Amino acid sequence: MNSNDLSELHGHISELFRSSAEGMGAISDEQIEHFENHGFVAGIKLLGTEQIAALRGGIEGLIKSEASDPRFYEFNRNESTDSSKVLFHMLGGWRVSEAFHDLVFYMPIAEAAVKLLGGPVRFWHDQIFVKPAHDGGVVAWHQDYSYWTRTKPLAHLTCWIALDDSTVENGCVHYVPGSHKWNLLPKTGLADDMTSVFKHLDEDQQADFHPVPAELKAGEASFHHAMILHGSYENRSGKQRRGAVINMFRDGVVSDSDEPLLKGIPVIRKGEKITGRFFPLISRIDRNGLD
Repeated sequence: MNSNDLSELHGHISELFRSSAEGMGAISDEQIEHFENHGFVAGIKLLGTEQIAALRGGIEGLIKSEASDPRFYEFNRNESTDSSKVLFHMLGGWRVSEAFHDLVFYMPIAEAAVKLLGGPVRFWHDQIFVKPAHDGGVVAWHQDYSYWTRTKPLAHLTCWIALDDSTVENGCVHYVPGSHKWNLLPKTGLADDMTSVFKHLDEDQQADFHPVPAELKAGEASFHHAMILHGSYENRSGKQRRGAVINMFRDGVVSDSDEPLLKGIPVIRKGEKITGRFFPLISRIDRNGLD
């Protein structure tokens, strides 16, 4: 492992995310009900100006990294197969960037996740998405859990954090309300064809396919269920669209594979609880806020 691998450190290594302003990450009972009924909740305030600036700077540094750095689980300067439609996408930034490392341990994210998942929460993995101005590519319709079936049971949650205002024009995330109650759909590719999913939808699902945009101000987040169908269209604006993602699961999820759960990390054998250095417990609070 790299001697500067920040996964060796659990907890804050700077002051940037050690505290938060009042109300950050607050989730109401009405929002929990919306999540349970529709599969997502949006517009959750998470970050202040200094934190946003630090994460933007962190992205600039990560983009300049060597793609071969073994600390990254994935590093794609362009996830799309079309060089004219760029989608920067990477996993593992928390092991390299101090700002993204400390974001993992930012309590407002964990506290919101506890309320939505109903128990103590572990970190799964992070992601960064960047759509450059004018030619930012799509993220095709998909369910996150279709990429995570190497773990079980399904008790996962995604926090998508806007580092720029995320709008319809620049390719914000769209959700299909209620689709978290659908069956697991096949993977159809992440960054090219927005229509490929339709051949896998039955008549009822096609009739219920009514996506809604989750527009966010910089510093706001959406949380979504691992089964909800979601995607995002091209960035047609004159400004880039940057987003950070923290994926989590409820403590107690086990490995369902005898292969590494993420590239380059030690195997957790099938049936064993997922714990340890790469999957830290980021909350010990239950749904009622008790230790």
